[in-house]
Amino acid sequence: MSSGKKKLKELLQQSDNRTCADCGAHDPKWASPTIGVFICLKCCGVHRSLGPSISKVLSVTIDEWADEEIEAMVEVGGNDSANSIYEAHVPEGVKPGPDASPEQRAKYIRSKYEFQEFLKPSLKISSNNKASPTEKNSFHAPTSSSNPPPKPVCPDGAIGHLKITILQGANLAVRDMLSSDPYVVLQLGDQRVQTAIIRSNLNPIWNEELMLSVPEDYGHVKLQVFDYDRFSADDIMGDAEIDIQPMMTSALAYGDASMFGDMQIGKWLKANDNALLEDSSVDIVDGKVKQEVSLQLQNVESGIIYLDIEWIPP
Repeated sequence: MSSGKKKLKELLQQSDNRTCADCGAHDPKWASPTIGVFICLKCCGVHRSLGPSISKVLSVTIDEWADEEIEAMVEVGGNDSANSIYEAHVPEGVKPGPDASPEQRAKYIRSKYEFQEFLKPSLKISSNNKASPTEKNSFHAPTSSSNPPPKPVCPDGAIGHLKITILQGANLAVRDMLSSDPYVVLQLGDQRVQTAIIRSNLNPIWNEELMLSVPEDYGHVKLQVFDYDRFSADDIMGDAEIDIQPMMTSALAYGDASMFGDMQIGKWLKANDNALLEDSSVDIVDGKVKQEVSLQLQNVESGIIYLDIEWIPP
């Protein structure tokens, strides 16, 4: 027996996993690694109707499991752990029993997982697919991001925008059993924007554009990488600061960059007190002010983030 199958068998033998997470039926033979629960055959049918984005269903005895699916089950910890979240506020008499009708079963399961009506308020996902912070300096990423971010509204006193394209990461730190589910957060003043989550990847490719408006009294842009966790505060995977002064000084000095040919107009120099892997030049390219940046993540065992910055005048 493989180590993964052994972990799954040991998890199934826990007392809380010997009954269905949704109706309490004995000896469940199905599971949802998406959610982290063991379920019976009757509840399995409802889970399938939710679609794999909400609940992917596998047989404990028949199906082949990927290592990351087993690790997802182990990370949740079993039915009691999952239900402490998803059933934190179930009204009395609402949860169905093993002999519940198909209609009762379907209504409850959809309310529990799709509409999250019983979820802990601190973890409930809002309609825009972003979860609320669970503690200071810790927050959850959206589970997906397919549309480019809208241009932020310029607050009073803003002098323009930065379009920061998070290209990719390399050799990021492990924060789950074998890998991590990383996403990147940028913060400038009170603004906070973030990328999509890349599942189970220590060398993720985002190619995702994030927009920040630049106030007159701008400081450094703070970059943080997090590992997404389903039920707990997301783990930090390192941070770095982006000194935008070389970009801003050069861009404002030259004004309308479209009037100039391709040329270097500034440089952010690698030093012991910054996270640069190498000197980063500020260039006019095709009439736009741009900068390529490579950052060694700080306060972590490993990790590099590659990004591009473009100045967008107001």
